[in-house]
Amino acid sequence: MIKKKFNKNIFLKLLGPRTKRVNPKPTSKIFKRFKNYKIEKIKYNVEKNERITGYLLTPFPLKKKLPLVICHHQHASNYLSGKSEISGLKGNKNLHYGKELAEMGFVTFVPDAISFEERNFLNKNWWGVEYYELASRIIQGKTLLEKNLSDLSVALDFLIKKKFIDKKKIGFIGHSYGARMAVMFPAYDKRIKASVSNCWCLNYKKSLNTKYKTRIPMEMVLPNILNYCDYSDIVSLVHPCHLFISAAKNDKWSRDAIDVYKSAKKSFFKSDLKIKIWNGGHRFSKKMRLEAYKFLNNKLKG
Repeated sequence: MIKKKFNKNIFLKLLGPRTKRVNPKPTSKIFKRFKNYKIEKIKYNVEKNERITGYLLTPFPLKKKLPLVICHHQHASNYLSGKSEISGLKGNKNLHYGKELAEMGFVTFVPDAISFEERNFLNKNWWGVEYYELASRIIQGKTLLEKNLSDLSVALDFLIKKKFIDKKKIGFIGHSYGARMAVMFPAYDKRIKASVSNCWCLNYKKSLNTKYKTRIPMEMVLPNILNYCDYSDIVSLVHPCHLFISAAKNDKWSRDAIDVYKSAKKSFFKSDLKIKIWNGGHRFSKKMRLEAYKFLNNKLKG
């Protein structure tokens, strides 16, 4: 299959029609207070008749403008969990990176992707919720990925207007589902300066072969994409954002990490593309998180 010349304009075309945006009209109220940070519940519009909720974790006392890191949740087929786990309110402590970064002096924003937690319209832990969000868009010529990226971009639009956020120092971090969004979002929105993608790095083409026992995630379904590119080409679009690919040797979901790194490396001529392959499987251990935080600290605070 011969791939046509790939660039950001083609990527945007593959995403399909842009979601029609409205005034987000964000409102906030204190949800919880802790020793050195607080959690606000932010409500905002992402399109007409759709108002959603995210958590904003802000360190205190505030003495200067701080970097902002968007923290995306995992998938794990757990549709009842999302932002609450990453914010440290429940779930796996190894995935409390929104909380941990706030404790380190970053402002963090933790949203729910559509189909998860408060955006699960059935409030059931069932894959059909996400399938509906995918299928209902595909039959209209739209994509779930475009919707996810648009929702994130809307949040960033109003977050960077906050006086205590340094709009020139915006980061992103995610595990698993969040890892692929840590690539897709800075390819889509160039306001991201540094991103960490932990434990998801697969080319589309290999996922077509069932022997690898992986699949193409629902939000990654882009009609006709293999006529233009593979995942490694999208990674190339992340430049000039700094990107850290954190993968694990025995993780089938980051199987192509080295190949993707080698393919994309030449595109990062103004920024850093870093890779580290850890022992073990699909996880975000303390050592892995500390390395990720060091990367974000160097790129956003250094």
